Amino acid sequence: MSVRKFHSAADVPPPPALPRLDPENLRIACELSTLERLRPIRRTPGVLRFRSIEEMSRAQERWERKATTGNIP
Repeated sequence: MSVRKFHSAADVPPPPALPRLDPENLRIACELSTLERLRPIRRTPGVLRFRSIEEMSRAQERWERKATTGNIP
């Protein structure tokens, strides 16, 4: 790809037109955004401190299990 030089920003050609988007994409995005409202993810404010990487990994696994199933086995 060659380098093109322009004397000013006015000489730069505009970007090519993008293809039209499928209107169905907007409907899908709206439906997906409402899923969070059905079961919001609870986040505890603050910073968690761990004594080791193993302790942090176990806590993360528990959090993921609770977030996806709603309980901790």
